[in-house]
Amino acid sequence: MSRSPAGATAPTLLLGATLVLTALNLRAAVTSVGPVLRELQLDLGMSATLAGVLTTLPALCFGAFGLLASRLGRRIGTETALIVALLAIGAGLAIRALAPSPAWLLLVSLFALAGIGIGNVLVPVVIKAWFPHDVGRATGWYSMAISVGTALPAALTVPAAQLVGSWRGGLGVWALPALLALVPWWYLTRSRRVARAPEPGAPSAPPGASPSPAGDDGAVATTTWGPRPPTEPRPVHRQLKAWALAGFFGLQSLEAYTAMGWLPTILQDAGVAPARAGTLLGVTMVIGAPISLLLPVLAARSNDQRPWVYGLIVVSATAYVGLMIAPATVPLLWAVLLGIGLGAFPLALVLIGLRAVTPGGTAALSSLTQGAGYLLAAAGPVTIGALHDRTGGWTAPLIALLVLLVPKLLVGLLAARPGVVDA
Repeated sequence: MSRSPAGATAPTLLLGATLVLTALNLRAAVTSVGPVLRELQLDLGMSATLAGVLTTLPALCFGAFGLLASRLGRRIGTETALIVALLAIGAGLAIRALAPSPAWLLLVSLFALAGIGIGNVLVPVVIKAWFPHDVGRATGWYSMAISVGTALPAALTVPAAQLVGSWRGGLGVWALPALLALVPWWYLTRSRRVARAPEPGAPSAPPGASPSPAGDDGAVATTTWGPRPPTEPRPVHRQLKAWALAGFFGLQSLEAYTAMGWLPTILQDAGVAPARAGTLLGVTMVIGAPISLLLPVLAARSNDQRPWVYGLIVVSATAYVGLMIAPATVPLLWAVLLGIGLGAFPLALVLIGLRAVTPGGTAALSSLTQGAGYLLAAAGPVTIGALHDRTGGWTAPLIALLVLLVPKLLVGLLAARPGVVDA
């Protein structure tokens, strides 16, 4: 990241560290459950139905709380809302580990998932405010941190549980990164209070003036909604481009949740060994880290991201055709191509920053895109599973995923066209 709003090296590093540490906490509540779900069910007496609710709950919460996040940011401030979100994540994960019953587990999980839903929407807002001229690079670090924060809990929850002798410890340990992320936030808010303290006898700011992004001393920028322009643009939710981006985000999220839920089973049913099938899912997820870091930077170099949409659609289609025709022949290739195709996630994230000019517009667009998008994505794994149950195979589900690439291409091209929604 080349410059902070203040143009100073130390604030840039601090803002970058705050951004990365926050993003690392935006998936731990989800991917830490799967590895110990069987032990959790046996210990709490949780039925398979409730376990299914637990695995579907994240997308529903991301959608519902994502729709409310921009309103919360306007009411209490974006940074304050993100601090509240991290507190909810940390407290939810810590208390979840103490759950005495399935109902308690589900209820407390709501706190952590609500915090994640808010963070999903508001982190792109601080990226726009803190790095207005470097949205692509900042989004790359953000989306890469999400990828790492998705993979680490999946890989380390079982070793952590074995170390402490209980699944509760394996889940509870993920509250610590959320508490760690609060440290730079505390420093930023403390620095801002010091920077804003007026000198004795200094003139006060004129009424209605917005604070500047940063002072000459390198004080950290604040995310403000700013005064309303004389000519108010149409609300974001009334613009087709915004809904197109929501559709693009939702369809790529549907694919991602389907891959996480069903890819190992698809491969195992084709004759791939269970251990290798799990490893191949890990390959698909790990591929997302370098893609997340590089693609937003490259995509942000142009005002037109439609070529990236075309490329990702072609790669995804190749992966689905391969899984349908020869799933066990070169499964590593299909896993890699699927991981590249899921690069639509960081592309959608950077489009949120590029298709809005102001922090307020970014917040509204992010809230609509991720709120509506995650609600759409929640139907994916269930629908694909139902198709499999009805047909007894994976050809129909994979054809359905191929067909969904058509509307994904159409809405993606509309969202990737040059233009903004708040000007």
